[in-house]
Amino acid sequence: MSNPETKAITRELQSHAAILGGFVALLWTIEIIDAFVFRGALNSYGVRPRSLDGLEGILFMPFLHGSFAHLAANTIPFATLGWLIMLRQTSDFFIVSAVTVLVSGVGVWLTGAPNSVHIGASGLIFGYFGFLLLRGYFERSFTSIAVSLIVGFFYGSLIWGVLPQQPGVSWQAHFFGFVGGVLTAQLLGRQKREIKH
Repeated sequence: MSNPETKAITRELQSHAAILGGFVALLWTIEIIDAFVFRGALNSYGVRPRSLDGLEGILFMPFLHGSFAHLAANTIPFATLGWLIMLRQTSDFFIVSAVTVLVSGVGVWLTGAPNSVHIGASGLIFGYFGFLLLRGYFERSFTSIAVSLIVGFFYGSLIWGVLPQQPGVSWQAHFFGFVGGVLTAQLLGRQKREIKH
């Protein structure tokens, strides 16, 4: 590998680290401020189903967490799956994130239990999972299929999270996040196949 190619790869990886590190730092900063300054009051800005005021929570939900343990549980899969998306193309990460936040948030707003508040980045994580799992099917390239198989092997058990199992866990966010990821995989996969032809 030539020196310019090595430098380009290094710059790309540094860019990935900066983007993901920035997002993670933002999530932790918000949780620290919420815990120590607002005493958890920011969590009321999550998605509140079928409430007009609760619509703003669609944008805020991924940035709010119920506790440091909740955020810690989301941090590693967020960074890992987010980075796997970036490996192909950094812009894919932003597209998948935007579509997933919208689909997950709207889905929760329409179907969530009355008087509930939904927070957390897990809907986003399930979107990444759905995208990576199905990208190989829609894109039909060796690399994307290989990544799909790897993600399925290591994170396949996540799929059960789309079902209502544990009280207090927003399975709606998981389910619609997954749907958002799959829709994005279909959209981007079709675009990449058309470019090849």
